[in-house]
Amino acid sequence: MLEVRNLKVSYGAAPAVVDASLDVEAGGLVVVVGPNGAGKTTLINAIAGLHRPDAGTLRIAGASLVGVPSHRYCDHGIGLVPEGRRLFTGLTVRENLELGSYRAAAKARRAQTMEEVCGLFPVLKERMDAPAGVLSGGQQQMLAIARALMARPQLLLLDEPSLGLAPAIVLELFAIIGAVNARGVAVLLVEQNVAAALEIARHAYVLEEGRIVAAGAPRELTSQPHIRRAYLGLN
Repeated sequence: MLEVRNLKVSYGAAPAVVDASLDVEAGGLVVVVGPNGAGKTTLINAIAGLHRPDAGTLRIAGASLVGVPSHRYCDHGIGLVPEGRRLFTGLTVRENLELGSYRAAAKARRAQTMEEVCGLFPVLKERMDAPAGVLSGGQQQMLAIARALMARPQLLLLDEPSLGLAPAIVLELFAIIGAVNARGVAVLLVEQNVAAALEIARHAYVLEEGRIVAAGAPRELTSQPHIRRAYLGLN
């Protein structure tokens, strides 16, 4: 589904992602892990169209994204849950969700999708008329994911969804991400919580200093002592 080849992204003269290649199959669940400052957010933002690559190719479902305006990435079935959630905190839960379905095709199925996301996130159904800003951190992250799902994406990009959340909420959140994937939505997850991410992933990439230094099934990566220590932070 998603093919990334030899991607290079820079901030001025400073390279942030160098020669990165990865794949996400249709219905797959892939994680990118690595230390702080490895370039994970830059990588996922480039895939989402928020950073224009200096070189390399991006293809989704066979279609090239080279030269496609950022606001058209959603038309190609890509949904992003950005780091920090970026909700409209003064708007209600319902209004945030409705904004997620602004595309004509998604708007036509808004009622159906709203019902689906409320099934995934029952707490949001209970707080539809509450301002997003009064929700707890975990509830806000759920709303950010639900808003992205309102666009009915084929590929969901998640940037550090567990950041700042309590361990119990992280477990619940990752279970929901697994449920979203089980419904047929492909997921690319960038995450510092290595143990939780590898628990649900089918394939993983390790990023360090902008380069992919290891890739494989989670079990393969965690079975290598040097990978566990140097890149995954596991004992």
